[in-house]
Amino acid sequence: MNSKPFVAIVFAGLVLSACSPRYQTPTAMGGDDDDAVCQSRGLAVGSPEYVACRKDRDVQRNAATSRADRRQRDLGEYMLNHPDRP
Repeated sequence: MNSKPFVAIVFAGLVLSACSPRYQTPTAMGGDDDDAVCQSRGLAVGSPEYVACRKDRDVQRNAATSRADRRQRDLGEYMLNHPDRP
C-alpha cells in the first residue's frame, strides 16, 4: 500500500486549514440574520427602533467576541504560569 498520496492529502489539508482566520466574525448571534431578526420584531427598515435593534445585536456580538478573546488570553496566561499542570 502506497502511503504517499495519503500523506500528501493530509499535508494539503493542514496547509489549507492554516489559511482560515481565527477571528472570523459570525454573521449574527445564534446563526440568525440581523436584518431578519429585527424585521421579525415588526420594526420597519430605517426606523429609529430598527436602527437600535441592529446596534444592540452588534454590541452583543462584539461583547461575545471580546469574552471569547479574554478567555483565550486567560487560558494562555494560566498555562504559562502553571507549566506543571496540563
